[in-house]
Amino acid sequence: QVQLVESGGGLVQAGGSLRLSCAASGRPVSNYAMGWFRQAPGKEREYVAAINWSGSNTYYADSVKGRFTISRDDAKNTVYLQMSTLKPEDTAVYYCALKLSSGNYYSAHNYGYWGKGTLVTVSS
Repeated sequence: QVQLVESGGGLVQAGGSLRLSCAASGRPVSNYAMGWFRQAPGKEREYVAAINWSGSNTYYADSVKGRFTISRDDAKNTVYLQMSTLKPEDTAVYYCALKLSSGNYYSAHNYGYWGKGTLVTVSS
């Protein structure tokens, strides 16, 4: 069993930055790919970014490419999402997830453990 806890969300002005953290417990996540997803009010959950098990490869949704950076620190069993040049449309609850399936990185059904999320609000 793995528990994932997100933190770092909050209110920020457009153009600002935030760093989200996802702390894992219960088992080391160093052998697993990890991902970030988000869900805006009234919308479906959408893929944001993912990182492979070694950290050598990262993947991003087009909407955040060049603005967000995913990283991992396996010594701390933690994954991060550095968000820059934030826009009001980035407002959402952000979730981290552990990938259990060998399928693609952008489909939520390939992830088996999820955190409860952290709210990011970007004001204009």
